[in-house]
Amino acid sequence: MAGVVAEVGKGVSKFKKGDEVYGDILEIVEGNPWQVGTLAQYTVVEEHLLALKPSNLSFEEAASLPLALQTALLAFDTVNFQKGQSVFIVGGAGGVGSLAIQLAKNVFEASRIVSTSSAGKVEFVKSLGADLVVDYTKQSYEQIDEKFDFVFDTIGESAKSHVVAKEEGKIVDITAFPPHQKAVNVVTKAHGSNLERVGKYIESGKLKAVIDPKSPYAFSDVVEAYKHQESGRARGKIVISPIE
Repeated sequence: MAGVVAEVGKGVSKFKKGDEVYGDILEIVEGNPWQVGTLAQYTVVEEHLLALKPSNLSFEEAASLPLALQTALLAFDTVNFQKGQSVFIVGGAGGVGSLAIQLAKNVFEASRIVSTSSAGKVEFVKSLGADLVVDYTKQSYEQIDEKFDFVFDTIGESAKSHVVAKEEGKIVDITAFPPHQKAVNVVTKAHGSNLERVGKYIESGKLKAVIDPKSPYAFSDVVEAYKHQESGRARGKIVISPIE
């Protein structure tokens, strides 16, 4: 979510009324979600989950970032990704994948970034920073000659995509139960400090929000937004406009 602070509770020191903020409000406490949902005109949020909205972002752009960006960031941290390593990103046109490519190139300084997409999205994924984009409708994982230090599977295909990892390579699959034994799952640990950590890259334009061309959806069209999400054809993140 992204919005303007309307009121602050007792003990709040990080923000004040009128601040423009953004963040992911889903916090897991003892294995359970503490609070869920931002499809509302007002939302109560713990202050440690938020960061000040970068001034160069619209509220729609800002709202598209926190969940996907923190998920991608956690994946690179989980495998202790180092400058100069190579990465293969499955699903480069999606919400997480599109940000993972940008993180790999501009934050973690990967030596080689290869990703997958359908034919119609190849040029788009290249524009994000991928060195090579594989059209998954024409080429299988087994037909890829390269091996990578890190395979980041954003669509749950690690049972197949694991073959492009080096023998000592790491695999992250963001599905709840990764289908390959070598793959690990990451559960986003939401915190405003994660967004502050990459804030300078957002403000400099090195990390850009990627919003699906059909977005933003009006709140009255939220059902259509979810249908588009379920179609698997979204490019980047789907955003819902605030209630007028």
